[in-house]
Amino acid sequence: MTEQRVRTRFAPSPTGYMHIGNLRTALYGYLYAKAQKGDFILRIEDTDRTRYVADAVDFINRTLELAKIVPDEGPDIGGDCGPYIQSERMDIYKKYAEELVASGHAYYCFCDPDEDHSVGQFGGYDRTCRDLPQEVIDEHLKNGDPYVIRQKMPLSGETTFFDVLHGNITIPNEELEDQVLLKRDGMPTYNFANVIDDHLMGITHIMRGAEFITSTPKYNLLYQAYGWETPTFIHLAPVMGKNEDGSVSKLSKRHGATSFDDLVNMGYLPEAIVNYVALLGWNPKTTNQEIFSMDELIAHFSLEGLSKSPAVFDYDKLGWINGEYFKAMDDAVFAKKAHDFAGSLPDYLEANWESLAALLKTRLTRFGEIADEISFLIDMPAFDAELYVNKRNKVTVEKAVELLPTLIELIEKVDESEWNNDSLYAKLEAFIEEKELKKGLVMWVLRIAVAGQKVTPGGATELLALLGKKISLERLKKSLANLQNL
Repeated sequence: MTEQRVRTRFAPSPTGYMHIGNLRTALYGYLYAKAQKGDFILRIEDTDRTRYVADAVDFINRTLELAKIVPDEGPDIGGDCGPYIQSERMDIYKKYAEELVASGHAYYCFCDPDEDHSVGQFGGYDRTCRDLPQEVIDEHLKNGDPYVIRQKMPLSGETTFFDVLHGNITIPNEELEDQVLLKRDGMPTYNFANVIDDHLMGITHIMRGAEFITSTPKYNLLYQAYGWETPTFIHLAPVMGKNEDGSVSKLSKRHGATSFDDLVNMGYLPEAIVNYVALLGWNPKTTNQEIFSMDELIAHFSLEGLSKSPAVFDYDKLGWINGEYFKAMDDAVFAKKAHDFAGSLPDYLEANWESLAALLKTRLTRFGEIADEISFLIDMPAFDAELYVNKRNKVTVEKAVELLPTLIELIEKVDESEWNNDSLYAKLEAFIEEKELKKGLVMWVLRIAVAGQKVTPGGATELLALLGKKISLERLKKSLANLQNL
């Protein structure tokens, strides 16, 4: 017997942005399909028109493209199992719902939706229409009375299903409501459409959130009613966020950016986000590495590496991974991408952007930090004499007042043609050697005087080169005047 080809799917509702949990579901489905030489299908589940968001499908496509998650079949790609948008499959759902009625696994419900028909511990439908005489049903249909089609659940016993991560799960049938399969407007419910589409599209493995575990018996009973083979279920543990008090709760906007788009806009690289999200609940069994290309993720991915324990989204870890991607980037590529986050730059920084970008490259965890990192180069920070105090280099305010005039004089003599880091550094080294001064003392005083802050990307001469001769001297003289006025 030929082994069945693995087929997974990502079936988002077009309701807005791509949450990290949605992205992880799509990624794991894609990685497993590709690792098994199978197919990954994109299907749009748009039957809930009350939550439909215009342009959301385009947004989903752009997100998958940025994340390099490439469907083999889908709305814009085509395939043998289309249409891949549920609202275009309405006739299919009606046909299969009527089949269940005919086989006794479902029934017409003519109850007024404005009337209260809830009953029992779980608040389910009271099954008023479950056993209507056929002549009553026929009369309703003849009169054109509106109806829904409900699944006829077993009233006793248990339903058991197997999940890859959680093993056998058993749900008492008394907890299962006679759920609506087809609504009054002919639209299928989410649970019903899923089963029909997954079967007709040949889906072999279904990855989704653990919150759907209690719904899965309803799915299995539908598969059994049709006599179809049940796919393999993998219910993924939720992604959690860390609260201010140290506790964790399901990841939400109060924890910070929670969508792929938000993270990209904050300056995280799409490939770094994907790399990090892959590790949120999956631990490769074949390697200890943490930085993966998409091809490497595919090569190492297996269901055995998935965890059934919740994963906590750690922005520090994401920042570290993103920083590693920055370090591995070509300098010119980094400079080009970083420039978009720099904002409006003064001419002297625009002219020296590639040099500044090279200094920033190993310091950043995301592009969104650039504005803060370079703000001191645009506007001199408020004067703070304490910055000149450095015990390690034996720097004091008095030493700075004594040394700065000589340094200013030295720098004034440097010709514009020699105004670059290497030349400035060589001249300062010669000066330090001639005057028998400590390099740490001179460089500290010069850097603080020109930067006005303690921590900077680059040393004293690199900052001088970035600022240019005119602005550098203006800053140095201003710093000296402030020191002398103490």
